[in-house]
Formats: sequence, C-alpha cells, structure tokens
Amino acid sequence: MIYLDYAATTPLDGEVKAAMERAFAAWGNPSSVHAAGREAKALLEESHERVARAIGARPREIIFTSGGTESDALAIYGVALAKGRGHLVTSQIEHSAVLTAMKGLERLGYAVTYLAPEPRTGMIYPEQVAEALRPETILVSIMSVNNELGTVYPVREIAGVCRARGVLFHTDAVQAAGTIPLDVRELAADLLSLAAHKFYGPKGAGALYVRKGLELFPIAPGKQEQGLRGGTENLPAIYGLGLALERAVAQLPQETSRLLTLRERLEGALLALPGVELNGHPTLRSPKHVNVTALGADGEGLLLNLDLMGVAVSSGSACAAGSLEPSHVLTAIGRSKPQAKASVRFSLGRYTTEAEIEQAAAAFAQALERSRVAIS
Repeated sequence: MIYLDYAATTPLDGEVKAAMERAFAAWGNPSSVHAAGREAKALLEESHERVARAIGARPREIIFTSGGTESDALAIYGVALAKGRGHLVTSQIEHSAVLTAMKGLERLGYAVTYLAPEPRTGMIYPEQVAEALRPETILVSIMSVNNELGTVYPVREIAGVCRARGVLFHTDAVQAAGTIPLDVRELAADLLSLAAHKFYGPKGAGALYVRKGLELFPIAPGKQEQGLRGGTENLPAIYGLGLALERAVAQLPQETSRLLTLRERLEGALLALPGVELNGHPTLRSPKHVNVTALGADGEGLLLNLDLMGVAVSSGSACAAGSLEPSHVLTAIGRSKPQAKASVRFSLGRYTTEAEIEQAAAAFAQALERSRVAIS
C-alpha cells in the first residue's frame, strides 16, 4: 500500500512506541503519594515539560486531553461558559470539532459569526476577523492549517487583531504541529489545540495550551490537569505524545524541505492532467497537502479505483468518512457538490518516498480515466 493519508492519521513512531511500553510499567496513579504514584507523576511532569518546550510554553500551561476534539471543546466551551454570555467568531471551514462546539453554544444562546473563506484558496484574512468583532465578542477560533486544503492561515496577525481588541484567540493547530513551526509566544495565541496521532504519536491523546492566568470553565471537572480536565491521566499515551512532538519538532527543518520537494513533484504530475484543478492556497500551504478536483469524474469511482491500485488517500476529513455529503470545506470555497465529491486529498509524511509519489501519480491518471468513462 502507498499511504498518502497522513493528514488523517500517522503511523506510530517506533521510538515512541518503545517509550510508551516503558510508561506502561509505571502503573501507579500520578495523584498518589506513594512510590508507585511518584514514579508515574515524574513521567507526567516530564511530558508537560516536553510539550511546553516544543511550543514555547510553560509546563503548567499544558493540559492533557483525549485528543484534538476534546482540546477544541475545552477551549471553546471553557471560555464561553466562564464568560456566561457573548459572541464568538470562527470560519466556515474549521474542523468539525470546532464547528460542532460552536453550534452547541448557539443552542445555549451565544451568538456566532462564521467567516466565509476566499474562493478556491480557503484563506481567512485578519481584516475579516477585525470586521466581525463586536463589543461583546469573547473568543475567535481560527485554525492554523486547514486539515483538507493545507492552507496556512495568518494566525499571528489574527491574534494581534484580537489582542488589540481584548478578545481571546484560540487556534486549532492539530494539522500544524510537526508540520510547520509553532511557538505560542510568537503567535500570541491564548489557547492552542494539539493531537498526538497527527505527529506520529498515539491515538487518544491530545493537549491544550492555556495561557497563564486565563480562566476556563472545566467541562470534565476534577483535580487533575490544573483542575481543567478531571480523571486519571492516560499516562502511556500522554508520554507518547510528549516524545512524539519533541521528535517531530527536531526533524522539522529537514523534513519540511523533503516534503516540499515531493509535494511539488506530485502536484505537478496531477495538475498536468486535463480537468484537474488545485484546491487550497497555491503557495501558503502545508508541505504535506495536495487537494485536487477532477472535473467530470465520478468521485466514488475515483477513490475506489485508487484503493484497488493500492493508493490510500481520502476525499476530505477523516472525521467525515462514510458521509454521503460532500466536504463542507470544498463547498465553502466554491466547489459544487459533484465537484466536491470528485476531489481527492493527498497528504504526505515521514515515510513517503519519491518512488511512491511517481506510482501514486500514475495510478491517479488511470483511476481518473476509468472514473470519467464510468459516467460518460
């Protein structure tokens, strides 16, 4: 199999797996005061330090969760419920975790503005955010990298707009971590979400950066994680997250260069085919994302043929897998429903090779021809 769906999930790093096995041996409860508990507590504190160091934060500003979805929910519900009322701003093309939380707040009486992205590129601009702010705005949530398009957003500038108006800023950085540099001080983010399985860590582990002094209402009350996320910590997964992020950040300079070369090669081959168009920003895009629409193709047939030829890709977010509805991201950037269904996201990663890129491009050309014949 040629795996080109790294934006959906990544394989577990071998060294991370070995470290997690060692963490399983520290079976004590980190909240216990005896020797077994202290051993577990030491690994937990080490994990806080690793994640904090990787994103320029303080260890006590890191809250461990079960993944990106919970991190997003804690950030959004946490701010809103702490404030009690108010207005929030997000975009139409956020991950479903953010959009679902926003819809939930609307049911509770909060007002939400959904910014429309620029057609085709999916870009959200700071000026849009500034225009949407109201005196009662309490939070803006804009992702760092779009999970389907790969478009990289100007979050530092957006955060600056928010800070100047006294509005909190959250960014879903799940697709960004381990893919582009992240420093919460430089970004001026108040809250930032992470998920381990996007950077070669385990599934079921996430983290939320919460700027020191910021008040959140806990959605899972308890004494753990600064009182913001109750429940005994999943220590092996948390330990794996910390090491995986540390390793991904260390490899970022050389990996970025390598992925850009592979991405340009794949993109060139795909766009050379008749009726194939790029989705996402042409230059301000993650080094691992290539999303294309095959005009006049049967989307289901296209994916099925690629799968039969051993190429693993997706048509949108993994969280929408199995849905008969087209991607909300692609329709928001101007694609019709048939075009959105005939779109494919290729996402590259640590183990992608040049030979695999060439094979995948050739397979796509064949699959495209077959899927067009099927509907002609």
